[in-house]
Amino acid sequence: MNKLEHLAIIMDGNGRWAKKRGLNRTKGHEKGAEVVRDITTYCANNSEIKTLTLYAFSTENWKRPKLEVEFLMKLLDKYLTKESKVYQEQDVKFETIGNLEPFSKKLKDTIAKTKEATKNNRKLTQILALNYGARDEIIRAINSLISKNIEVTEESLSKALDTPYSDVDLLIRTSGEQRLSNYLLWQSAYAELAFTKTLWPDFTPKELEEIIQNYKTRERKFGGI
Repeated sequence: MNKLEHLAIIMDGNGRWAKKRGLNRTKGHEKGAEVVRDITTYCANNSEIKTLTLYAFSTENWKRPKLEVEFLMKLLDKYLTKESKVYQEQDVKFETIGNLEPFSKKLKDTIAKTKEATKNNRKLTQILALNYGARDEIIRAINSLISKNIEVTEESLSKALDTPYSDVDLLIRTSGEQRLSNYLLWQSAYAELAFTKTLWPDFTPKELEEIIQNYKTRERKFGGI
């Protein structure tokens, strides 16, 4: 039976969820944030899952309308502040990957404060991919190695990436789209992929459990026979 230590999710469909209901896209993002709490809590209580990485804001998302981007930044700040108690109750450590430099000082301070407050939690590590793109991550890692005069090898590059965690075992994308969208390309080299038509705001721990059970039945060969 396949182990599942690292689960990654592309949380897609917030805007479409809102549009179907005649709502502003921001309402979809607000509902999606609630689902993040539910899924994180489920994973924290699954003793096998050690890392949950969620695609929250990509390097390409800056192309969205300015007002929507500003709302997403405020929503993230609000989410982290509000969820601080949940992180502690569920024994969840909070981390991020991606380039945080473009974010406001206020948001960066909230992120740093949340990391510090949860650094000793052990049940689950929740990683939010923020201003993240796999190509950007790989390029930054290579440039970092070159600047330190370190030979670029598979091992050294893996350690230089934003994600010094285990490779992804299972990667899920919601909303029916079937592409990786520049997400964890290096870490997902041998990940099992699962796509669901469910929009992220409608995604539930029950459906996640069903996907995990399907994953358990798959045969992972890692290039072998």
